Amino acid sequence: MNFENTTIIPGEEILIQNLLQNGSERRKAEDLLFSRYTYFIKEGIQKYSLTEDESFNAYSDTILQALHNIITGIFENRSSLKTYLFKIFTNKCVDLIRKKTTNKNSIHQTAEISQRMEMISDAAKTIVQQMIEKIDQQVLKTKLSQLADNCRQLLSMFAEGFSDKEIAFTMEYKSTDVVKTSRLRCIDKLRQLYHTQY
Repeated sequence: MNFENTTIIPGEEILIQNLLQNGSERRKAEDLLFSRYTYFIKEGIQKYSLTEDESFNAYSDTILQALHNIITGIFENRSSLKTYLFKIFTNKCVDLIRKKTTNKNSIHQTAEISQRMEMISDAAKTIVQQMIEKIDQQVLKTKLSQLADNCRQLLSMFAEGFSDKEIAFTMEYKSTDVVKTSRLRCIDKLRQLYHTQY
């Protein structure tokens, strides 16, 4: 990808450095990254005529991909982080449009964006549901058992319908935003475990 040669915004530089750390600094940075650009969701709705659900899913996938690219060094700081994220998000939106044009049976659901943020992510829920449908439940249990205890508990509670508030209280997370980004991380780890199986 060719991105314009722009200077990294100082705040972004610190954010990127913190994403490369371990522990609480990285978790805080992931929370900040997720919440900073949520207005992209409206852009997806207005510019690409996506439903709020679709645009939210595209945004969640964008953050997951960006986190992976930053941590693995694929992101080379040749553009601002915002430009980089928006490019990924645009590609995700275009991919969704292509899928919609080939599959006319897409379901249109409307919900408040704030509700979607509280439920992060239906994308995460969908991933777990798809895994259950596509792969034998025993395999899923095996993969879940390979995750750290906190990931296993968080995903189990989420799958059982616990709200982010309830999860934050039970697992002693500082906020629902921490629950959301932690869940994204855990889903990504689960994806990786499935990927290594094949």
